[in-house]
Amino acid sequence: MGVRQFKPVTPGRRQMSVSDFAELTDRRRKPEKSLLRPLVKSGGRNNQGIITTRFRGGGHKRRYRLIDFKRSVDGVVANVIAIEYDPNRSARIALVEYANGTKSYILAPQGLKAGDKVESGEAAEPRVGNCLPLRKVPLGMSVHNIELQPGRGGQMARSAGCSAVLTAREGKWAQVTLPSGEMRRVPSDCRATIGVLGNADHMNISLGKAGRKRWLGRKPHNRGVSMNPVNHPMGGGEGRTAGGRHPCSPTGVLAKGGKTRKKRKPGNKAIIRRRRPGPRGLSS
Repeated sequence: MGVRQFKPVTPGRRQMSVSDFAELTDRRRKPEKSLLRPLVKSGGRNNQGIITTRFRGGGHKRRYRLIDFKRSVDGVVANVIAIEYDPNRSARIALVEYANGTKSYILAPQGLKAGDKVESGEAAEPRVGNCLPLRKVPLGMSVHNIELQPGRGGQMARSAGCSAVLTAREGKWAQVTLPSGEMRRVPSDCRATIGVLGNADHMNISLGKAGRKRWLGRKPHNRGVSMNPVNHPMGGGEGRTAGGRHPCSPTGVLAKGGKTRKKRKPGNKAIIRRRRPGPRGLSS
C-alpha cells in the first residue's frame, strides 16, 4: 500500500500520483455480480431539475457495491475471498463468504487479507475485521464503522485511514473519540468493527490535472467574485474586487467561520467535546 509516481512525460503526468493498489488480491478480478447495483447520476439536481449542489456532473460510469454496514450475521465465521477496489469510496472493500454460501462486501481494515476469517456478534474475539458491540470491545482499541443507533448500521469512521478510539464506558453508554477530535457518547449496544481502515495513503494522492477531477464527477469551481451581482452576492464591480463582504454561498450562507449545525439537533446532547476547528477556521 503506497503511492506511485509517473515519469514526467507530459505536464499532466508531472504532478500526478496514483495508489499502487498493492493491497488488492487481484487487480483483474471482476466484482461480485450479485452485489452490484446501477448508480444513477443526478448532476447535483433535484427531482425538479434545479441545481441544489453546484459543480457536480459528468464523471466515469460506476456501479454501486452493496456494503454490509450492519454486520448482523452473528456467530457465523466468514472467509475473506478477496480485497477489492471500490470506485464509490476511498477505503478498500473485502468480499467475504459465510459458511452458508452467502457473500457480502465489508469495509477492509488495515492488515486484513484474503484467506483470513472474520466474525460478528457478542461472542466474536476483538480481532481485526471482527464486529461486536461496544460493550464487548476492550477500552483503548481502534474501531471503525461505528453505529449511532443499535441495528441501524455503521455511520462513523468509514473513509480510508480512519478510526475512532473507545475511551470509556459507563452504564449503557460508551465514549468514543472520533478522527475529527470530537468526543461523543453512543449506546454501548451499538456495533463497531475492530481495526483501522486501510488505504491510509489516499490523502497523499495528487490528481495532477483538471481532467482527472472531471473523471470524479467534479466540475470547475468558479469564484463568487468573478460572477455578476445577479448570480452571487459577492459578484459585480469594475475590475477585480475583494468581495466587499464575508465569503458566502449564492444564497448568502456564510462560508468561513459560520456555524452550520442546528442548535436543537437531538444528537447535540451526545457530544461531550466539539471537534477541533478545521484548516479554514470552521467550527460546528
